[in-house]
Amino acid sequence: MTEALPQSILFCCDHNAVRSPMAEGIMKKFYGTQTYVQSAGVVSDLDIDGFSIAVCKDLGIELSRHRSRSFDEMEESGEEIASFDMVVALSPASQKRVLDLTKYYSLKVEYWPIMDPTAVGSRREEKLAAYGEARDQIADRLIQEFGPSHSA
Repeated sequence: MTEALPQSILFCCDHNAVRSPMAEGIMKKFYGTQTYVQSAGVVSDLDIDGFSIAVCKDLGIELSRHRSRSFDEMEESGEEIASFDMVVALSPASQKRVLDLTKYYSLKVEYWPIMDPTAVGSRREEKLAAYGEARDQIADRLIQEFGPSHSA
């Protein structure tokens, strides 16, 4: 059974450079402006990953302008984690940090175990396949949670 779309959702992973930007972009593509969507990482020490950009481009999703940010940077800019209806952690480290940050708040926190494609393969084709698999895991989970994409 699919759930209603939350009014706001935050996706998070380790560096906000691979999985969470993909999830943010795919969510926006699938469900449009019906939900406010953002992403963050435990740290923001990496730029958006080129393979993430490439595999999302296959779906018509533009990620090249994404700027990585951490939970701390998000809060410093005035965006409180408590303002989101739902937080989805895509990595064990981000799940731990989110649970620490939200222990006094009443909001929905979920962990989606999306594979980390960064350590898979050494050749470009292998990397693209791994990143495509992670992208597809995210897309499938979104459809499972919120129903079919609203984009044509």
